[in-house]
Amino acid sequence: MRSTLERPSERVRAAFGGAPDSASPVPDSAVWRCGDLVFKPATDRSRALWTARALDYADDPGLRIAKPVRSLDGRWVVGGWSAWRYVAGSPEHRCEESVLAAVRLHRATADLPRPDFLAARDDLDAVADRIAWEELDRPLPEAKGGRWFEILAPARRPVRLPHQIAHGELLAGLLFDGDAAPGVVDFVPYYRPGEWGAAIAAVDALAWGGASGALLERWAHLPEWPQLLLRAVLFRLAAHALNPRSTGAALDGLRAAAREVSAVL
Repeated sequence: MRSTLERPSERVRAAFGGAPDSASPVPDSAVWRCGDLVFKPATDRSRALWTARALDYADDPGLRIAKPVRSLDGRWVVGGWSAWRYVAGSPEHRCEESVLAAVRLHRATADLPRPDFLAARDDLDAVADRIAWEELDRPLPEAKGGRWFEILAPARRPVRLPHQIAHGELLAGLLFDGDAAPGVVDFVPYYRPGEWGAAIAAVDALAWGGASGALLERWAHLPEWPQLLLRAVLFRLAAHALNPRSTGAALDGLRAAAREVSAVL
């Protein structure tokens, strides 16, 4: 993982047409802004290339999607960095707009093929995803979320929806700027039903965004909504239980979300 203190070199900035004497860190990230460009470390080249192509392809009038920038010689990645157009805004607890943004994004990316690198992922979140979807069985510490997982898991039923690219971290990455459309600045891909991405945004809003159970009711028209909410909260519970750095405060939020989800099953 790159340090947040490491910045793109002058050679890298120049390769994308960035100003040679301007680069400032974006707080709480490894990202650097250089004028109207944003530079991100491409620690996983395959994923960086896929993300650039996916967001270059995606388009929706209700979203401000950060577009990748090619280098002057046509590359998406130079010297371990990718470049993006700057999108103004900051994270906010706009829960309804966030779920709508998820629906819009997944409709805009429905035709993207499954990335080859997903099959090889073995990070904590990838494992939690497979556990939630019954592709992997692994014991989870009860005190860290495993008990809630055990309570909810028997309610799983087959989900008969086509799989596509689904964003697994949209709520954390959306940017809001007044009345402007939500800004999408990254894509954390999974290959699940597209509406699952909206369910994750809703569960995250319940757990950590101040939303109430009414949010789930407003999106009850989405297909297989109760089951997708269940898979989303099981995914978050499994990830929390597996993470050695997870906190009690985060689990409190997930318990609240689990109660709301259990009420709609």
